[in-house]
Amino acid sequence: MKIRFGVGTSSGTGPEEFAALVDRLESAGVDSLWLSELVYSKSVDPFVGMAFALARTTRLKVGTSVAILPGRHPVLVAKQLASLAALAPKRVLPVFGLQPARAGERDLFPVPPGKRGAVFDESLRLLRTALDHDEFAFEGEFFTVGDAGLGARPARPLDIWLGGSAPAAYRRIGRLADGWLGSFLTPAEAADGRRAIQAAAAEAGREIEADHFGISLVLAPDGLPDDLAAGIVRRRPGVDPSDLVAGSWKELHRLIDGYLEAGLSKFVVGTVGEPLTGEFIDRFTAELLPRQN
Repeated sequence: MKIRFGVGTSSGTGPEEFAALVDRLESAGVDSLWLSELVYSKSVDPFVGMAFALARTTRLKVGTSVAILPGRHPVLVAKQLASLAALAPKRVLPVFGLQPARAGERDLFPVPPGKRGAVFDESLRLLRTALDHDEFAFEGEFFTVGDAGLGARPARPLDIWLGGSAPAAYRRIGRLADGWLGSFLTPAEAADGRRAIQAAAAEAGREIEADHFGISLVLAPDGLPDDLAAGIVRRRPGVDPSDLVAGSWKELHRLIDGYLEAGLSKFVVGTVGEPLTGEFIDRFTAELLPRQN
């Protein structure tokens, strides 16, 4: 399996830092940059940020971690992805989720009450249809598209990954996605998630490639702040915070070892809240790039 490490942006990385970050990652040979969808923050919008970063580089891959699909029209999303993939082949890595982690942003992605999961499933099917066919028509419960086509589409099919860690999310990934980017899971929980996804894929007559399983990790290089540790305890009672967030580079390596043993091979590493600094990128390349194969 190809082991790869990418850098994830945080809520503290805004437009004023973004260009320098992109340039630093490209020159350092980092595999990928990942943009979170955090609307009520200084963060760059993921689709705008992908376009900017791809136009500024020749090698760096760029992905979303994660963008919200339900509440957007999937044909418009397909057009954005097809355009990006045509302009920067093999460097566009879309990952989608069910809903924002922040409750205050959920109204920005409206769907019929009680239908978010069903809208997500149908959106994924329509997104794939639009990306994979020169001409298509679609009729579902929530979307109807007459005879249509996006024009140019990716020369090779785009892999669509999903986030999520609930049983329903694992079933959806197995049935409809090409890969999984988890978060906030212990290595043992990630292993269980991978097995559940593979079982759902097999039940649907599908197979997800072995190296299409990854996880987003948070590094607090100066130790786990008390407020973050307390938040983890509230969110995940009974789970040791050090099994979810790395309090040092040494601890990050320990977690990575556990996830590798669990069958994961793609890692998105970010920091706690602050903008990503040159010092962090230098340490990232020294610590993690030698672990790639």
